[in-house]
Amino acid sequence: MCGFVGYVNQKDVPTNTINSMADRIKHRGPDDEAYFHDEQAVMGFRRLSIIDLAHGKQPMYNRDQTKVLTFNGEIYNYQEIRADLQKLGYEFQTDVDSEVLIHGYDAWGPKLLDRLRGMYAFVIYDKTTNEVFGARDHFGIKPLYYYDDGDTFLWASEIKAFLEHPNFKKEFNEALLPIHLSFEFIPSRDTMFKNVYKVLPGQYFIHHANGETETHRYFKFNYDHIDNSQTVEEDAKKIRGIVDESVKAHMIADVEVGSFLSSGIDSSYVLNEASKLKPIQSFSLGFKNSKYSELSWSTEFAKEIKQKNTPLYMTGDDYFDILPTIMYYMDEPLSNPSAMQLYYLSKGTRQSVKVALSGEGADEFFGGYNTYLEAIPFERYQKWVPKGIRKMLGGIAEKLPRFHGRRFLVRGAQPLSERYYRVNYVFDYHDRNKILKNPSLNQDAGAYTKHLFDDVKGLDEMTQMQYFDINTWLPYDILHKADRMSMANSLEVRTPLVDKEVAKFAATMPVKTRIHADETKVSLRTAAEAELPERVAKKEKMGFPSPIATWIKTEPYKSRIIEAFNSDVAHKFFNTDALMEILHEHINGKSSMQKIFTIYTFILWYEVYFPEDTTAKTVDLVRRTQV
Repeated sequence: MCGFVGYVNQKDVPTNTINSMADRIKHRGPDDEAYFHDEQAVMGFRRLSIIDLAHGKQPMYNRDQTKVLTFNGEIYNYQEIRADLQKLGYEFQTDVDSEVLIHGYDAWGPKLLDRLRGMYAFVIYDKTTNEVFGARDHFGIKPLYYYDDGDTFLWASEIKAFLEHPNFKKEFNEALLPIHLSFEFIPSRDTMFKNVYKVLPGQYFIHHANGETETHRYFKFNYDHIDNSQTVEEDAKKIRGIVDESVKAHMIADVEVGSFLSSGIDSSYVLNEASKLKPIQSFSLGFKNSKYSELSWSTEFAKEIKQKNTPLYMTGDDYFDILPTIMYYMDEPLSNPSAMQLYYLSKGTRQSVKVALSGEGADEFFGGYNTYLEAIPFERYQKWVPKGIRKMLGGIAEKLPRFHGRRFLVRGAQPLSERYYRVNYVFDYHDRNKILKNPSLNQDAGAYTKHLFDDVKGLDEMTQMQYFDINTWLPYDILHKADRMSMANSLEVRTPLVDKEVAKFAATMPVKTRIHADETKVSLRTAAEAELPERVAKKEKMGFPSPIATWIKTEPYKSRIIEAFNSDVAHKFFNTDALMEILHEHINGKSSMQKIFTIYTFILWYEVYFPEDTTAKTVDLVRRTQV
């Protein structure tokens, strides 16, 4: 586990630039550092030692020293691939998975990716062709970015590393602000920095010696093999075997492995399976004297399975004081309120272990979000009411004052690509027009992601929703914050339920074994019932709740938000009167927490990364985040 950086064809760049870039992401790898450079390429590496602690130094070379590797992640099937390579005559000097990558690429080129199971991002520089090859894992667990403006090509595990390169032009990608305000992230290869691109999940790039960069998709999750003959009981039995095997694979380490634990089924199931292999310490976060705290649930469950649980706590001051630093570690603004809890959970966990298991992915792959249930009434409505009548009723309802059923009629006239609540998750098109200083920037969020619904347009709405979430919500929100918040604390988080083999089976499950009329994750819950107490297996999903909606209404936090909503950044991008109106509505009882938090975190993020555009009270933010 580590972080890496690099660039090509930069003869005029000071030699210590690569060190400064690597130092920016030292939190990803505090145990070791090393560098490579020749006339064409420069590479830097920071290591967090997990496997074969005494060896595995990077950059790593192939057997004839013509290829150079930097790698972030874990390959869980590296021993099987290693055996295949040994049959081809490759000799290994270490017991680390990174050596499998460099020899595997030497043997098979990009076809190596078809063999891998794990979480990874890696870059290989070929000295004979002066090409740079970079790849990211199937679901986007580990990050990889590149900067390409036609003259300069850089790559790194985190965007902030680019700030240290003299040829990096830091420019805010304002055209994407409406997209961020809709989704709370950018659901595409683009980022909030111009000319900085994500390598997508299941994608690789090749940067050629002539300066051209091409990208290819080697994997994309799909539902091409749904088996409608499967039953809940059959799928539950298969899930038990697959989860058991995946947890075993994710436990491989030469350091102690712990586990996150909430009150929900996902993390409880993962912890329970891990505890069958060896004693494992779990870590849970809560709030003192708060109805939002899950600690009583998690502590009791850990006792039931005779494993140690460490409770951790945070306060409102903890939450708000750390926000600017969180935005720095995020690279791009992300307004999921649970990120701050995850940061403190990771911070507390790192005091005891270097690796922690987590339960991300179960909701996306097994159908765990309550919003999937709304497909049932909408599909009935579409079946029994002709499209023309639905459109007429929706148009009439939209023009009338609010009444019970109005929202259903309006949404019932829309295609799923516009209706699905994650599309206009925070601000819808009308709201964005009201708050944007420049409404001409506004975009149709539904059009931005319609291609994903088109991919599965022949399938039922529940499956389309899951497909959308697997390709957007999972990599750009859930896994993004999991990586950034854990690695900010030099903690490796592993997600056994976001796994190639788990996903392969999940793609075969029919709707009837995923979701019932009143229950989500049906097969997973049935599988869990055989392993966990019924109260845990059947517990309703809570997410990762916090008292932030209440905190926003109270001092000193309300004043901080008011100050931000009247700041230089707010006046630069927003209609500040509209922002204050949203805040007052929330204080007076209308829940607008997510809207407030999205604007507030964006302002903090902008002040951290673009302090030159602000004049008021940003000095401390800049000092704390070292931007």
